[in-house]
Amino acid sequence: GGGQPLHLTHLEFFTLAYLARHPGWVFTQEQIYEPYGMSSGDCGAAVVNIISQLRRKMGPGNPIRTVPHSGYKFELSPIT
Repeated sequence: GGGQPLHLTHLEFFTLAYLARHPGWVFTQEQIYEPYGMSSGDCGAAVVNIISQLRRKMGPGNPIRTVPHSGYKFELSPIT
């Protein structure tokens, strides 16, 4: 936050953009991983890692939400 640029890897940027294009939609790990064009054998660990890196870099109040037993979604908080 704070207007500082984020330094993201290609996969981090791709994942963030993918989620942000569909705010409020819930995506499974497989759906997030599929467009990368890699085998899905270890997609869960890869997606969890990418999401955690994004959250760490974006800091508290980031818009990535975990949906239990479903996946992840991008959710912008209403501006108050």
